[in-house]
Amino acid sequence: MNTKTQCWILRGDDPVPMPRVPVGVEYHRVYAGAPRGILRGIVAIALLVIGMIGFAVLLDAMSVIVDRELFGRSGPSTPLKQAAGALSLALLIPYCMLLQRVLYGVPPRSLHSVSGCFRYGVFGRALLAFGPLVLIAVAVVVVGESGSVPWATADLVAFFVIGMVLIPLAAAGEEYGLRGLMFRVLGGWAPSARSGAILGIVGTTVLFSLAHGTLDPFLLTSYLLLFSSTAIVTWRTGGLEVAVVLHGVYNVAFLVLGTTLHLDIGAQLANRGDAVGSAANLVPSAALVVITATVWWMTRTSGPARTPAAHPAAGPEQ
Repeated sequence: MNTKTQCWILRGDDPVPMPRVPVGVEYHRVYAGAPRGILRGIVAIALLVIGMIGFAVLLDAMSVIVDRELFGRSGPSTPLKQAAGALSLALLIPYCMLLQRVLYGVPPRSLHSVSGCFRYGVFGRALLAFGPLVLIAVAVVVVGESGSVPWATADLVAFFVIGMVLIPLAAAGEEYGLRGLMFRVLGGWAPSARSGAILGIVGTTVLFSLAHGTLDPFLLTSYLLLFSSTAIVTWRTGGLEVAVVLHGVYNVAFLVLGTTLHLDIGAQLANRGDAVGSAANLVPSAALVVITATVWWMTRTSGPARTPAAHPAAGPEQ
């Protein structure tokens, strides 16, 4: 892709040569054409789900033991349990890279973006441009929540540190798993780039939204809009950086602002099936729709970012 035609968000990140990655294809089409693609994709998705559940169960069990033996406490809202849950999702980043390498023979770094690297320039500009809007939108929801927990000062400090350090990595792990590996698997099953994008966006959005365990119309709609937004911006920008920003700021704002206001965020997450949402939950969703539309408009002339061509004669996927 000619850097002169790239939008401001994507400007200034040089691609890294990647063997075994098809040239001139969109992010979700890197696995397209792999032998036994359907079967291989099913194995990849199954191993992804096993990893998500396995990491979560293992680290949660370890946190329960440590909480009981060292601190003499239990419950869904301890800092250690919060850290264990976040770390289990963060582990999906290297795990999904390993799955991609073993199952598809594709370099792990290609999971970052079509450029073959994590584009820190893209990440930084997206954080500056879109982060404040997501933060303000989430704050509107959090300040309207009711209930108060008498957290100890040490717990508040621990939740703050976890929120600022591990929660962004947890959000990134979810993106690498769903909008990275699974998006590429589903996108590679379809016969064309456009149909693959539709299948990947719809499939990952619906599956991950339902996996959050609620059918409340407001909460479910907020999840559908969050995950469809991150999938669309991944497709259009050709990488996970913008999606990581949106998801990371969204989650960090909820946890840090919630615990600062003495809300029991851990208990809310543990009982999402019984949660009742409101129209306020759609305020962040509206912000995400605006951001997604902005990214689409900014890439309207260049189209979705593609893997770099090995030489000028290499053309894009038809």
